[in-house]
Amino acid sequence: MTGLRLAFLGTPSFAERILRALAASPHEVIAIWCQPPRPAGRGQKPVASPVQRAGGALRIPVFSPARLGADEARQFASLGLDAAVVASYGLILPKAMIETPRLGCLNVHASLLPRWRGAAPIERAIMAGDAETGVTIMRMDEGLDTGAIVLAEKMSIGPGTTAVELYDRMAERGAALVLDALDGLAAGRIVPRPQPSEGVTYAKKIARAEERLDWRRPAAALERTVRALPGAWFEARERIRVLAAEIVALDGPAPGTVLDDRLTVQCGEGALRPLILQRPGRAPLETAAFLRGFALPKGTLLPCPATS
Repeated sequence: MTGLRLAFLGTPSFAERILRALAASPHEVIAIWCQPPRPAGRGQKPVASPVQRAGGALRIPVFSPARLGADEARQFASLGLDAAVVASYGLILPKAMIETPRLGCLNVHASLLPRWRGAAPIERAIMAGDAETGVTIMRMDEGLDTGAIVLAEKMSIGPGTTAVELYDRMAERGAALVLDALDGLAAGRIVPRPQPSEGVTYAKKIARAEERLDWRRPAAALERTVRALPGAWFEARERIRVLAAEIVALDGPAPGTVLDDRLTVQCGEGALRPLILQRPGRAPLETAAFLRGFALPKGTLLPCPATS
């Protein structure tokens, strides 16, 4: 099959893996859009995104406007695109851009639509305790992830699955699926189907407050939060990140109480035992090593977030 003329729109590492798969295919990626560099690190200097860096390495023109307006839409239309592939771009495409490519704009979405439309489908699926998720290739329209489904593939969420693991799996499968979708649409073998009207849920962006562990919640919910959010933390004289944890069948007094010398903490239901922790500016440590340098003895009461 003759290669298609493509544009790619994406920003983080998830999108970079899909971009590289497209660049290695018979199709031609002739232009890339990503979000502009963001301040990062102690010096807060602007840092290019993974997609912007990959575009430079691949010698593909990269555009990084802060917004998409009429000028960007005209530039997009001038490319004579067969299709565009969108993956975690972060900006809303105007109608003029969505309707420009001959085969449409295909979005690689990290859920089985219509469940978890929106910004944080992987995190929300884990936090909700879903046993199954997947990748959907959707032909975009003006709605929030409401476009017709081109292809979809299921994948399981195990009891220990983390968001980082799901991102890796979904990037790999998403890259393969979008290539199949492009070939199928170009050959007329695939006809996109409307999304079901039942089962719609929304994966709103993760708020910073959700990263704080509230010991009044069930231990099972907090363990899922740790797996879903790499920035999960609790307060104990300073902000302590929890990178891995397990549910423990212990019961004690008030939520937030340290129950033993292994930092098992009483929750609203059950108890949570952190397994890997990290102090600000320090390396991650297993709990035993962490406690040797940062004592939190049995009976310590860890604070819960203030209620509004």
